[in-house]
Amino acid sequence: QRDQMSNGSFITGFLLLAFMETRELQLLHFWLFLGIYLAALLGNALIIITIACDHHLHKPMYFFLLNLSLLDLGFISTTLPKSVAYSLWGTREISYLGCAAHLFVFFMAGEYYLLTIMAYDRYVAICKPLHYGTLLGSRACVHMAAAAWGTGFLSSLLHTANTFSLPLCQGNALGQFFCEIPQILKLSCSDFYVREVGLLVVSVCVAFGCFVFIVVSYVQIFTFSTCLPHLAVVSLFITTGMISYLKPPSISSPFLDLIVAVVYSVAPPALNPFIY
Repeated sequence: QRDQMSNGSFITGFLLLAFMETRELQLLHFWLFLGIYLAALLGNALIIITIACDHHLHKPMYFFLLNLSLLDLGFISTTLPKSVAYSLWGTREISYLGCAAHLFVFFMAGEYYLLTIMAYDRYVAICKPLHYGTLLGSRACVHMAAAAWGTGFLSSLLHTANTFSLPLCQGNALGQFFCEIPQILKLSCSDFYVREVGLLVVSVCVAFGCFVFIVVSYVQIFTFSTCLPHLAVVSLFITTGMISYLKPPSISSPFLDLIVAVVYSVAPPALNPFIY
């Protein structure tokens, strides 16, 4: 998995975390994750098809929901199918480019921003109905959705380029079932990893700001109780993401890292279709 270079070791591939040691448990993991993935695929696909085909649903709320389902499909399809395949074939290897593709999940960042836009849409619809057509016209909705996708894209590009610019000299074994920035930073032998940690802190703070905006919006429209399932998933998403990316290495453990990663990378895309 390595080629020796003049300035150190250049890693050409990584070893992902082996979920289970026995073949029976590997197959259990395979069927469990396959079921979750198929449920998320079916639920989000039904939302997309329904909204696209029914002209009565061609409204801002459903337009944003369609974009959320597209993001969820991209988010869960980036990592889960490979994990399912690895469990079936009993292999742990992933190429350097494949690992970079895992990091380039602008879907996650885009989802934060899109959920914030959806909260703003509901706030304007209920609290400022007379201005709804002006504030959320067709062009404004397209611009907002494009901003969510574009911001997520740029954020992921920055994190991916920054992470893979670091020299890695601590082996190539990752303690996770997909390539995750904190796991790759553990392999770094350079002090420049602090730069990426700083970017992660800024990203998490922005995500937390989005969460505060969502909560305040729902409180303003007096529908806090009816939005509890949505807020529960968003809270779980942000909390586990913050734990995964900001926790100090001293409290890191393989089991904790695994549970947290499963919750923030698998649960929201699978649960959002049922909530909506």
